[in-house]
Amino acid sequence: MVYMLAGIALFFGAHIYSALRTRAPEKRIEAKLGEGPYKGLYTLVSIAGFVLIVWGYGAMRPAAIIWQPPVWTVHLNILIQLIAMPILVAAYVPAGYIRKTLKHPMLAAVKVWALGHLLANGELNSILLFGSFLVYAVFDRIMLKKRGDNGLPPDARVSVVGDVLAVLIGLIIWGAMIFGLHEVLFGQPVIAGMG
Repeated sequence: MVYMLAGIALFFGAHIYSALRTRAPEKRIEAKLGEGPYKGLYTLVSIAGFVLIVWGYGAMRPAAIIWQPPVWTVHLNILIQLIAMPILVAAYVPAGYIRKTLKHPMLAAVKVWALGHLLANGELNSILLFGSFLVYAVFDRIMLKKRGDNGLPPDARVSVVGDVLAVLIGLIIWGAMIFGLHEVLFGQPVIAGMG
């Protein structure tokens, strides 16, 4: 558990710092360190944290069961991920109506993804992992709103092409996860018996 908690502290510590840091150009740490060194340090800390989270999650298996989710929540999570994947992809394809409506689709997708996994997993390591992502995504969205960052400008041009790409790529990722990619990446099949 120590590795996972250390990873959570490093990974989200860097991200929380980024959300809370001053936006005054003369006071920013990037101005003191330089843009390149700051981004390099931020990336290294984030990667180290992520590696510790992954390692710690696996090291905690088998984890203490905090609650036993009903079987139907596993199926519900599969449907929830069907929503989460296109939303996540919408953050990285040309701007469409999904991105314009959700303002910060990556954070929206993380919240949906984490909530679905919390419903379907009752082990301590899963609760720590998905709970920390959910809490951070909610926190970061609040901070963005406080800074007046409402996503795309109101006059931004959007296209349904971005939405079509988001849905198609999201469905491909979702299908790949169901049919083996989840087990390859995370050691657990989405549906028991399919691995």
